[in-house]
Amino acid sequence: MAQATSAIRTLKRDVAFRWEGMDKKGQRIKGRSVAASEQALKSELRRQGVVATRIRKQSQAFKRGGSVKAEDIAIFSRQLATMLGAGIPLVQAFEIVGNGHEKPAMQRLVLDIKSDVEGGTSLHEALAKHPLYFDDLFVNLVAAGEQSGALESLLDKVATYKEKSEAIKKKVKKALFYPAAVLVVAVIVSLILLIFVIPQFESLFKGFGADLPAFTQMVVNLSKFVQANGLYMAIVAGGAGYAFFYFKKRSRKMREFLDRASLKMPIIGPILKKAAIARYARTLSTMFAAGVPLVEALESVAGACGNIVYEDGVMKMRDEVATGQRLQRAMENTSLFPNMVVQMIAVGEESGSLDAMSGKVATFYEEDVDAAVDSMSSLLEPLIMAVLGVLVGGMVIAMYLPIFKLGSVV
Repeated sequence: MAQATSAIRTLKRDVAFRWEGMDKKGQRIKGRSVAASEQALKSELRRQGVVATRIRKQSQAFKRGGSVKAEDIAIFSRQLATMLGAGIPLVQAFEIVGNGHEKPAMQRLVLDIKSDVEGGTSLHEALAKHPLYFDDLFVNLVAAGEQSGALESLLDKVATYKEKSEAIKKKVKKALFYPAAVLVVAVIVSLILLIFVIPQFESLFKGFGADLPAFTQMVVNLSKFVQANGLYMAIVAGGAGYAFFYFKKRSRKMREFLDRASLKMPIIGPILKKAAIARYARTLSTMFAAGVPLVEALESVAGACGNIVYEDGVMKMRDEVATGQRLQRAMENTSLFPNMVVQMIAVGEESGSLDAMSGKVATFYEEDVDAAVDSMSSLLEPLIMAVLGVLVGGMVIAMYLPIFKLGSVV
Protein backbone atom coordinates (compact mmCIF):
# COMPACT_ATOMS: atom_id res chain seq x y z
CA MET A 1 0.00 0.00 0.00
CA ALA A 2 2.82 2.35 0.90
CA GLN A 3 4.56 1.60 -2.42
CA ALA A 4 1.36 2.37 -4.33
CA THR A 5 0.97 5.67 -2.48
CA SER A 6 4.60 6.54 -3.25
CA ALA A 7 4.06 5.72 -6.95
CA ILE A 8 0.98 7.95 -7.07
CA ARG A 9 2.92 10.79 -5.47
CA THR A 10 5.69 10.37 -8.04
CA LEU A 11 3.22 10.55 -10.93
CA LYS A 12 1.77 13.72 -9.47
CA ARG A 13 5.17 15.31 -9.11
CA ASP A 14 5.79 14.71 -12.77
CA VAL A 15 3.25 17.34 -13.89
CA ALA A 16 4.98 20.34 -15.49
CA PHE A 17 3.35 23.77 -15.81
CA ARG A 18 3.97 27.11 -17.48
CA TRP A 19 2.68 30.06 -15.48
CA GLU A 20 2.31 33.83 -15.60
CA GLY A 21 1.67 36.15 -12.66
CA MET A 22 2.40 39.36 -10.76
CA ASP A 23 5.14 39.72 -8.15
CA LYS A 24 5.06 41.85 -5.00
CA LYS A 25 6.09 44.96 -6.98
CA GLY A 26 3.26 44.50 -9.45
CA GLN A 27 5.57 43.44 -12.27
CA ARG A 28 4.46 40.75 -14.67
CA ILE A 29 6.63 37.62 -14.54
CA LYS A 30 6.43 34.12 -15.99
CA GLY A 31 8.16 30.82 -15.54
CA ARG A 32 8.07 27.03 -15.69
CA SER A 33 7.63 24.75 -12.65
CA VAL A 34 6.92 21.15 -11.70
CA ALA A 35 4.25 20.53 -9.05
CA ALA A 36 1.85 17.85 -7.87
CA SER A 37 -1.18 19.80 -9.13
CA GLU A 38 -2.27 23.21 -10.34
CA GLN A 39 -3.56 24.05 -6.86
CA ALA A 40 -0.25 23.04 -5.28
CA LEU A 41 1.58 25.28 -7.74
CA LYS A 42 -0.68 28.25 -6.91
CA SER A 43 0.01 27.75 -3.20
CA GLU A 44 3.76 27.53 -3.80
CA LEU A 45 3.76 30.69 -5.95
CA ARG A 46 1.67 32.50 -3.34
CA ARG A 47 4.24 31.54 -0.69
CA GLN A 48 6.91 33.14 -2.89
CA GLY A 49 4.85 36.34 -3.22
CA VAL A 50 3.60 35.67 -6.75
CA VAL A 51 -0.08 35.92 -7.68
CA ALA A 52 -0.68 33.50 -10.56
CA THR A 53 -2.87 34.88 -13.36
CA ARG A 54 -2.46 32.01 -15.82
CA ILE A 55 -1.35 28.39 -15.40
CA ARG A 56 -1.29 25.75 -18.11
CA LYS A 57 0.15 22.28 -18.42
CA GLN A 58 3.08 21.72 -20.70
CA SER A 59 2.55 19.36 -23.60
CA GLN A 60 3.41 15.71 -22.93
CA ALA A 61 5.97 15.73 -25.73
CA PHE A 62 7.86 18.60 -24.16
CA LYS A 63 7.55 17.14 -20.72
CA ARG A 64 9.35 13.98 -21.77
CA GLY A 65 11.94 15.86 -23.78
CA GLY A 66 15.58 16.13 -22.85
CA SER A 67 17.81 13.76 -20.93
CA VAL A 68 20.09 14.18 -17.95
CA LYS A 69 23.73 14.33 -19.04
CA ALA A 70 26.97 14.39 -17.10
CA GLU A 71 27.29 18.12 -17.78
CA ASP A 72 23.91 18.69 -16.12
CA ILE A 73 25.06 16.87 -12.98
CA ALA A 74 28.27 18.95 -12.89
CA ILE A 75 26.28 22.20 -13.15
CA PHE A 76 23.78 20.95 -10.55
CA SER A 77 26.66 20.19 -8.14
CA ARG A 78 28.08 23.70 -8.54
CA GLN A 79 24.66 25.34 -8.14
CA LEU A 80 23.92 23.37 -4.98
CA ALA A 81 27.36 24.12 -3.49
CA THR A 82 26.97 27.84 -4.24
CA MET A 83 23.50 28.03 -2.70
CA LEU A 84 24.54 26.21 0.47
CA GLY A 85 27.54 28.54 0.66
CA ALA A 86 25.13 31.49 0.51
CA GLY A 87 23.20 30.09 3.48
CA ILE A 88 20.15 28.83 1.58
CA PRO A 89 18.55 25.76 3.23
CA LEU A 90 19.05 22.46 1.41
CA VAL A 91 15.38 21.84 0.56
CA GLN A 92 14.92 25.38 -0.75
CA ALA A 93 18.10 25.06 -2.81
CA PHE A 94 16.71 21.92 -4.47
CA GLU A 95 13.45 23.72 -5.17
CA ILE A 96 15.18 26.68 -6.80
CA VAL A 97 17.47 24.48 -8.92
CA GLY A 98 14.68 22.08 -9.92
CA ASN A 99 12.05 24.65 -10.86
CA GLY A 100 14.59 26.80 -12.68
CA HIS A 101 16.05 24.08 -14.89
CA GLU A 102 15.08 24.08 -18.56
CA LYS A 103 15.17 20.28 -18.95
CA PRO A 104 12.04 18.51 -17.66
CA ALA A 105 14.07 15.34 -16.99
CA MET A 106 16.47 17.27 -14.76
CA GLN A 107 13.54 19.02 -13.07
CA ARG A 108 12.00 15.68 -12.18
CA LEU A 109 15.31 14.29 -10.90
CA VAL A 110 16.06 17.27 -8.64
CA LEU A 111 12.51 17.58 -7.30
CA ASP A 112 12.39 13.83 -6.67
CA ILE A 113 15.55 14.13 -4.55
CA LYS A 114 14.03 17.16 -2.79
CA SER A 115 10.92 15.13 -1.94
CA ASP A 116 13.04 12.36 -0.41
CA VAL A 117 15.07 14.84 1.66
CA GLU A 118 11.86 16.52 2.84
CA GLY A 119 10.63 13.10 3.95
CA GLY A 120 13.63 12.67 6.26
CA THR A 121 16.01 10.75 3.97
CA SER A 122 19.64 11.83 4.16
CA LEU A 123 21.03 13.53 1.07
CA HIS A 124 23.50 10.77 0.19
CA GLU A 125 20.75 8.13 0.49
CA ALA A 126 18.46 10.20 -1.75
CA LEU A 127 21.25 10.51 -4.34
CA ALA A 128 22.02 6.78 -4.12
CA LYS A 129 18.50 6.05 -5.41
CA HIS A 130 19.62 7.42 -8.80
CA PRO A 131 22.82 5.46 -9.62
CA LEU A 132 22.60 6.36 -13.33
CA TYR A 133 23.39 9.98 -12.46
CA PHE A 134 25.23 9.83 -9.11
CA ASP A 135 28.03 7.25 -8.93
CA ASP A 136 29.52 5.75 -5.77
CA LEU A 137 32.19 8.44 -5.65
CA PHE A 138 29.61 11.25 -5.64
CA VAL A 139 27.49 9.51 -2.99
CA ASN A 140 30.49 8.68 -0.77
CA LEU A 141 31.74 12.26 -0.82
CA VAL A 142 28.32 13.64 0.09
CA ALA A 143 28.03 11.03 2.88
CA ALA A 144 31.43 12.12 4.23
CA GLY A 145 30.26 15.74 4.16
CA GLU A 146 27.08 14.92 6.05
CA GLN A 147 28.94 12.90 8.69
CA SER A 148 31.60 15.58 9.25
CA GLY A 149 29.15 18.50 9.19
CA ALA A 150 30.99 20.03 6.23
CA LEU A 151 28.47 19.32 3.48
CA GLU A 152 28.98 22.73 1.86
CA SER A 153 32.74 22.20 1.60
CA LEU A 154 32.38 18.66 0.29
CA LEU A 155 29.78 19.68 -2.31
CA ASP A 156 32.22 22.34 -3.50
CA LYS A 157 34.89 19.63 -3.89
CA VAL A 158 32.39 17.41 -5.71
CA ALA A 159 31.47 20.29 -8.04
CA THR A 160 35.14 21.03 -8.78
CA TYR A 161 35.82 17.34 -9.37
CA LYS A 162 32.86 16.93 -11.76
CA GLU A 163 33.83 20.07 -13.70
CA LYS A 164 37.44 18.96 -14.14
CA SER A 165 36.37 15.39 -14.93
CA GLU A 166 34.00 16.57 -17.66
CA ALA A 167 36.68 18.91 -19.02
CA ILE A 168 39.18 16.05 -19.42
CA LYS A 169 36.51 13.88 -21.08
CA LYS A 170 35.76 16.62 -23.61
CA LYS A 171 39.46 16.95 -24.43
CA VAL A 172 39.77 13.22 -25.08
CA LYS A 173 36.60 13.24 -27.22
CA LYS A 174 38.02 16.17 -29.17
CA ALA A 175 41.21 14.20 -29.80
CA LEU A 176 39.25 11.24 -31.16
CA PHE A 177 36.46 13.10 -32.96
CA TYR A 178 38.48 15.32 -35.31
CA PRO A 179 40.34 12.64 -37.32
CA ALA A 180 37.32 10.32 -37.29
CA ALA A 181 35.02 13.05 -38.61
CA VAL A 182 37.40 13.99 -41.43
CA LEU A 183 37.86 10.36 -42.48
CA VAL A 184 34.09 9.82 -42.53
CA VAL A 185 33.70 12.89 -44.76
CA ALA A 186 36.45 11.55 -47.04
CA VAL A 187 34.67 8.19 -47.37
CA ILE A 188 31.33 9.90 -48.12
CA VAL A 189 32.89 12.13 -50.78
CA SER A 190 34.61 9.11 -52.35
CA LEU A 191 31.33 7.16 -52.45
CA ILE A 192 29.54 10.11 -54.11
CA LEU A 193 32.25 10.25 -56.77
CA LEU A 194 32.13 6.49 -57.35
CA ILE A 195 28.32 6.29 -57.56
CA PHE A 196 27.38 9.51 -59.38
CA VAL A 197 30.40 11.16 -61.04
CA ILE A 198 32.55 8.33 -62.41
CA PRO A 199 29.65 6.66 -64.34
CA GLN A 200 29.29 9.91 -66.32
CA PHE A 201 32.94 9.78 -67.31
CA GLU A 202 32.60 6.10 -68.17
CA SER A 203 29.86 6.82 -70.72
CA LEU A 204 32.11 9.53 -72.17
CA PHE A 205 35.08 7.15 -72.43
CA LYS A 206 33.04 4.59 -74.41
CA GLY A 207 32.94 7.04 -77.32
CA PHE A 208 36.75 7.13 -77.49
CA GLY A 209 36.95 3.62 -78.94
CA ALA A 210 40.27 2.93 -77.19
CA ASP A 211 41.49 1.00 -74.18
CA LEU A 212 41.51 2.92 -70.93
CA PRO A 213 44.67 3.35 -68.83
CA ALA A 214 45.04 0.66 -66.17
CA PHE A 215 44.52 3.13 -63.29
CA THR A 216 41.36 4.54 -64.89
CA GLN A 217 40.01 1.04 -65.59
CA MET A 218 40.62 0.07 -61.96
CA VAL A 219 38.60 3.06 -60.68
CA VAL A 220 35.79 2.36 -63.18
CA ASN A 221 35.64 -1.27 -62.03
CA LEU A 222 35.53 -0.12 -58.43
CA SER A 223 32.65 2.23 -59.31
CA LYS A 224 30.72 -0.65 -60.93
CA PHE A 225 31.32 -2.83 -57.87
CA VAL A 226 30.06 -0.16 -55.47
CA GLN A 227 26.96 0.48 -57.61
CA ALA A 228 26.15 -3.23 -57.82
CA ASN A 229 26.84 -4.07 -54.17
CA GLY A 230 26.44 -0.73 -52.41
CA LEU A 231 23.23 -1.72 -50.63
CA TYR A 232 24.75 -4.96 -49.33
CA MET A 233 27.89 -3.12 -48.25
CA ALA A 234 25.77 -0.57 -46.35
CA ILE A 235 23.82 -3.35 -44.62
CA VAL A 236 27.02 -5.19 -43.67
CA ALA A 237 28.65 -1.97 -42.43
CA GLY A 238 25.54 -1.05 -40.42
CA GLY A 239 25.31 -4.54 -38.94
CA ALA A 240 29.00 -4.56 -38.06
CA GLY A 241 28.68 -1.15 -36.41
CA TYR A 242 25.64 -2.25 -34.41
CA ALA A 243 27.35 -5.49 -33.34
CA PHE A 244 30.48 -3.60 -32.35
CA PHE A 245 28.67 -1.15 -30.06
CA TYR A 246 26.33 -3.87 -28.74
CA PHE A 247 29.17 -6.13 -27.59
CA LYS A 248 31.33 -3.18 -26.51
CA LYS A 249 28.57 -2.19 -24.10
CA ARG A 250 27.91 -5.69 -22.76
CA SER A 251 31.21 -7.54 -22.97
CA ARG A 252 33.87 -6.62 -20.44
CA LYS A 253 36.47 -8.70 -22.32
CA MET A 254 35.86 -6.73 -25.49
CA ARG A 255 36.11 -3.40 -23.64
CA GLU A 256 39.33 -4.56 -22.03
CA PHE A 257 40.75 -5.55 -25.43
CA LEU A 258 39.76 -2.19 -26.94
CA ASP A 259 41.08 -0.19 -23.98
CA ARG A 260 44.36 -2.09 -24.02
CA ALA A 261 44.69 -1.66 -27.80
CA SER A 262 43.85 2.05 -27.64
CA LEU A 263 46.65 2.66 -25.12
CA LYS A 264 49.14 1.19 -27.63
CA MET A 265 47.97 3.32 -30.57
CA PRO A 266 50.45 5.92 -31.84
CA ILE A 267 49.64 9.57 -31.08
CA ILE A 268 46.25 8.84 -29.46
CA GLY A 269 47.56 6.19 -27.00
CA PRO A 270 49.77 8.60 -24.97
CA ILE A 271 46.86 11.05 -24.69
CA LEU A 272 44.56 8.35 -23.33
CA LYS A 273 47.22 7.29 -20.81
CA LYS A 274 47.65 10.86 -19.59
CA ALA A 275 43.89 11.32 -19.35
CA ALA A 276 43.54 8.12 -17.26
CA ILE A 277 46.35 9.24 -14.92
CA ALA A 278 44.76 12.70 -14.61
CA ARG A 279 41.40 11.17 -13.64
CA TYR A 280 43.11 8.80 -11.20
CA ALA A 281 45.01 11.61 -9.48
CA ARG A 282 42.06 14.04 -9.43
CA THR A 283 39.71 11.45 -7.93
CA LEU A 284 42.28 10.34 -5.37
CA SER A 285 42.90 13.95 -4.34
CA THR A 286 39.18 14.67 -3.96
CA MET A 287 38.43 11.49 -1.99
CA PHE A 288 41.42 11.78 0.33
CA ALA A 289 40.75 15.47 1.02
CA ALA A 290 37.21 14.49 2.04
CA GLY A 291 38.62 12.17 4.69
CA VAL A 292 37.64 8.93 2.96
CA PRO A 293 39.97 6.06 4.02
CA LEU A 294 42.54 5.20 1.35
CA VAL A 295 41.38 1.61 0.72
CA GLU A 296 37.77 2.73 0.32
CA ALA A 297 38.86 5.70 -1.81
CA LEU A 298 40.82 3.50 -4.23
CA GLU A 299 37.67 1.53 -5.04
CA SER A 300 35.94 4.70 -6.24
CA VAL A 301 39.15 5.87 -7.95
CA ALA A 302 39.26 2.66 -10.00
CA GLY A 303 35.84 3.26 -11.51
CA ALA A 304 36.70 6.86 -12.36
CA CYS A 305 39.83 6.11 -14.43
CA GLY A 306 37.81 5.63 -17.62
CA ASN A 307 39.95 2.73 -18.83
CA ILE A 308 39.59 -0.92 -17.79
CA VAL A 309 43.37 -1.47 -17.81
CA TYR A 310 43.82 1.28 -15.21
CA GLU A 311 40.67 0.20 -13.37
CA ASP A 312 42.05 -3.32 -12.90
CA GLY A 313 45.43 -1.90 -11.92
CA VAL A 314 43.95 0.35 -9.24
CA MET A 315 41.86 -2.52 -7.85
CA LYS A 316 45.06 -4.58 -7.48
CA MET A 317 46.62 -1.56 -5.74
CA ARG A 318 43.66 -1.45 -3.36
CA ASP A 319 44.17 -5.11 -2.44
CA GLU A 320 47.87 -4.51 -1.78
CA VAL A 321 47.23 -1.37 0.28
CA ALA A 322 44.61 -3.28 2.30
CA THR A 323 47.33 -5.77 3.32
CA GLY A 324 49.66 -2.99 4.53
CA GLN A 325 51.57 -2.14 1.33
CA ARG A 326 52.42 1.52 0.74
CA LEU A 327 50.56 3.24 -2.10
CA GLN A 328 53.83 4.17 -3.79
CA ARG A 329 54.96 0.52 -3.91
CA ALA A 330 51.54 -0.64 -5.10
CA MET A 331 51.66 1.90 -7.96
CA GLU A 332 55.13 0.74 -8.98
CA ASN A 333 53.94 -2.89 -9.12
CA THR A 334 51.29 -2.07 -11.76
CA SER A 335 53.83 -0.54 -14.21
CA LEU A 336 51.04 1.82 -15.34
CA PHE A 337 52.36 5.06 -13.85
CA PRO A 338 55.40 7.12 -14.89
CA ASN A 339 58.19 7.43 -12.32
CA MET A 340 57.44 11.12 -11.78
CA VAL A 341 53.87 10.31 -10.69
CA VAL A 342 55.04 7.56 -8.34
CA GLN A 343 57.64 9.84 -6.75
CA MET A 344 55.17 12.67 -6.20
CA ILE A 345 52.72 10.27 -4.56
CA ALA A 346 55.58 8.97 -2.40
CA VAL A 347 56.38 12.52 -1.27
CA GLY A 348 52.71 13.05 -0.48
CA GLU A 349 52.62 9.88 1.62
CA GLU A 350 55.78 10.81 3.53
CA SER A 351 54.68 14.41 4.21
CA GLY A 352 51.03 13.61 4.99
CA SER A 353 49.82 15.72 2.06
CA LEU A 354 48.68 13.02 -0.33
CA ASP A 355 45.63 15.04 -1.39
CA ALA A 356 47.73 18.10 -2.29
CA MET A 357 50.39 16.14 -4.20
CA SER A 358 47.87 14.04 -6.13
CA GLY A 359 46.04 17.28 -6.93
CA LYS A 360 49.27 18.69 -8.39
CA VAL A 361 49.72 15.51 -10.46
CA ALA A 362 46.15 15.86 -11.75
CA THR A 363 46.64 19.52 -12.70
CA PHE A 364 49.91 18.74 -14.50
CA TYR A 365 48.41 15.90 -16.53
CA GLU A 366 45.19 17.81 -17.30
CA GLU A 367 47.28 20.61 -18.78
CA ASP A 368 49.46 18.03 -20.55
CA VAL A 369 46.38 16.42 -22.13
CA ASP A 370 45.16 19.83 -23.29
CA ALA A 371 48.54 20.59 -24.90
CA ALA A 372 48.74 17.10 -26.42
CA VAL A 373 45.30 17.43 -28.02
CA ASP A 374 46.27 20.75 -29.60
CA SER A 375 49.58 19.30 -30.81
CA MET A 376 47.84 16.23 -32.21
CA SER A 377 45.40 18.41 -34.15
CA SER A 378 48.30 20.34 -35.68
CA LEU A 379 50.14 17.09 -36.47
CA LEU A 380 47.14 15.33 -38.01
CA GLU A 381 45.98 18.20 -40.22
CA PRO A 382 48.64 17.70 -42.95
CA LEU A 383 48.27 13.90 -42.66
CA ILE A 384 44.51 14.10 -43.08
CA MET A 385 44.88 16.49 -46.02
CA ALA A 386 47.25 13.98 -47.63
CA VAL A 387 44.69 11.18 -47.16
CA LEU A 388 41.95 13.36 -48.67
CA GLY A 389 44.25 14.26 -51.55
CA VAL A 390 45.05 10.61 -52.29
CA LEU A 391 41.40 9.48 -52.13
CA VAL A 392 39.69 12.31 -53.98
CA GLY A 393 42.62 13.54 -56.09
CA GLY A 394 43.46 9.99 -57.17
CA MET A 395 39.98 9.46 -58.60
CA VAL A 396 40.01 12.82 -60.35
CA ILE A 397 43.39 12.05 -61.95
CA ALA A 398 42.14 8.60 -63.00
CA MET A 399 39.20 10.18 -64.83
CA TYR A 400 41.35 12.71 -66.66
CA LEU A 401 44.12 10.30 -67.72
CA PRO A 402 42.22 9.15 -70.87
CA ILE A 403 41.63 12.79 -71.81
CA PHE A 404 45.32 13.60 -71.42
CA LYS A 405 46.19 10.50 -73.46
CA LEU A 406 43.75 11.53 -76.20
CA GLY A 407 45.21 15.02 -76.24
CA SER A 408 48.75 13.70 -76.70
CA VAL A 409 47.61 11.51 -79.62
CA VAL A 410 45.88 14.43 -81.32
